[in-house]
Amino acid sequence: MKIGTFWQSTATGALFCLASAVAHAEPVTLLFAGDLMLADGPGQTIAQGGDPLAPFAAMLNDADYRIGNLEVPVASGGQPHTSKIVTFRAEPNTLTVLQGRFDAVSLANNHSGDYGRDAFVETMQHLANAGIAYFGGGRNLAEAHRPLWIEKNGLKIAVLGYNELKPRAFQAGPTWPGVAWSEDDLVIADIRAAKASGADLVIPFMHWGWEKETQPTERQKTFARKMIDAGAALVVGGHPHVTQGAEIYQGKPIVYSLGNFVFDGFDYPEAQRGWLLRLKLDKSGVLFWETLAAQIDDAGTPWPASGAFTPCGRGDDAVISECQTP
Repeated sequence: MKIGTFWQSTATGALFCLASAVAHAEPVTLLFAGDLMLADGPGQTIAQGGDPLAPFAAMLNDADYRIGNLEVPVASGGQPHTSKIVTFRAEPNTLTVLQGRFDAVSLANNHSGDYGRDAFVETMQHLANAGIAYFGGGRNLAEAHRPLWIEKNGLKIAVLGYNELKPRAFQAGPTWPGVAWSEDDLVIADIRAAKASGADLVIPFMHWGWEKETQPTERQKTFARKMIDAGAALVVGGHPHVTQGAEIYQGKPIVYSLGNFVFDGFDYPEAQRGWLLRLKLDKSGVLFWETLAAQIDDAGTPWPASGAFTPCGRGDDAVISECQTP
């Protein structure tokens, strides 16, 4: 008779283990980057034939799936939002540097709507044409809250994106395009719905916190823990343009802000240092995670900060360690 993973011989009483007929699934390596802003300095680099992602090409290529926050509309149309002091718009051809480096981008941020709804819709079309998935935004409220589904090595991951920063005019509505706004009840409902739809792991990617602040707010801490209590496997964040540290809650990592990745125009050093988050995942959750430091030059190009120590950890350890960037 069969007992667990063993077969028992009723003739001899001997126990022996048979090799599983199904091969053990390999972990999935997932990579998150912070803000990708392809206008201004990075846009000029691309227009001159440069590639702001070249220094990280090998590291990006080494992951199974790569996700970033697209902190700019990519369009040729639209008009700048009149209530904003700073607005961005990147040329459509800048997406060529993301192709083959990023599989998906979040649109849930406070710059996606800088040039209005027409430019926002145009951005989604350019992304689709480039073969880059998007989430955290859509042509209506339902689409904006739809998860990004990643299925690899037998693992089904749902990634959700939300924005907490004004202007709220960028929010999607029942019949108009925009970003997914971070309403606590809706976010929790989305996490539970993704689990009910078969997600092994759910990862919220949040746009939150205050600019220049190197520590998360109490709001961020409280809500991150609430999302994990609702079933999230980990929580990742961005927006403040600086990194904000990490913690472990209920055995699950929270990385509050990855900071900038491709971005220029900042006059304080903390904004010129960002993190890549690299995760190894299986159905049990996070097996290993590490943050890899990027030093961003004045043109907005990130370079690996070799030798820098940044937070990392293992899934079976409640203590955050420091790992060295290669």
